[in-house]
Amino acid sequence: MNRAVMRVSRIRVGRLLQDKLHVFWMQICLVLVFILPFILVAGMLYKSLLLIEAQPLTELLFSKTWKPMAGRFGFYTFIISSVWVTILALLIAGPICLLTAIHLTQYAKRWVLRVMHPIIDILAGIPSVIYGVWGILVVVPFIGNYLGPFFGKSVSGYSILAGAIVLAIMIIPFILNILIEIFKNIPPELSEASMSLGAGKWQTIKLVQVKKALPGIVSAFGLGMSRAFGETIAVLMVVGNVAQIPKGLFQPGYPLPALIANNYGEMLSIPMYDSALMLAALILFVVVLIFNFASRLIIVKSEKQLA
Repeated sequence: MNRAVMRVSRIRVGRLLQDKLHVFWMQICLVLVFILPFILVAGMLYKSLLLIEAQPLTELLFSKTWKPMAGRFGFYTFIISSVWVTILALLIAGPICLLTAIHLTQYAKRWVLRVMHPIIDILAGIPSVIYGVWGILVVVPFIGNYLGPFFGKSVSGYSILAGAIVLAIMIIPFILNILIEIFKNIPPELSEASMSLGAGKWQTIKLVQVKKALPGIVSAFGLGMSRAFGETIAVLMVVGNVAQIPKGLFQPGYPLPALIANNYGEMLSIPMYDSALMLAALILFVVVLIFNFASRLIIVKSEKQLA
């Protein structure tokens, strides 16, 4: 009897030790995930101090002058180009993703969604350089030869619009996957109750389901915008990379990720230029954080209104 009790106690002690060990490793992983953004910010800030100490931060952020050899680093042009491309890409991709998700989850037959899922995953897994090559072969000539002349513009095709179209196609599968899962997880009882009161299918979708899914829709668009803002290779290949503030959709631009990718390798030997590129990375990181926090605030506000 005593042996059996001792054996049971040993098993309990062993299980408790295993549980504590697993909890310990999970806590370590949680702390690592929590401090990782602070480590990234600290590293970029440390590398950027050389430029920040030499030039006022307000001048760095709001100056249009980019003359590295003269020691003048103004990031305003690159920030504006990034915002142009990102917002325009979201304006193109947003309605397409939302209406497609509604159709696939509410109108289409189940086999259509089963067929579309792997297609969406394939689009999400295509390397960004492939999208860039496709943009050079299709989007740029289309804008330069047809769309630009249609609006009375003589352009090369390498423009903010080209970058936005390529970027929109890249983020469509990312946003669409999230929206499909959001609409699939809405309780069917809500739609049944609405339609039992005499509402039509589209009225139910517009006034009940979209309203219920609003926090998730905002979150999906916020994540899509954050991803679009930091996309590099595909946009770099089609946007034109001219350091000037774009005055229209057909003008070339120069987003922050393209600036870093184009210059980082060969400019490491110049301390001030290296510091400027690190500051560009820090600005990119901060803007993405602002997008995320803003979308989070909208989500919290919409959840309170729905409660």
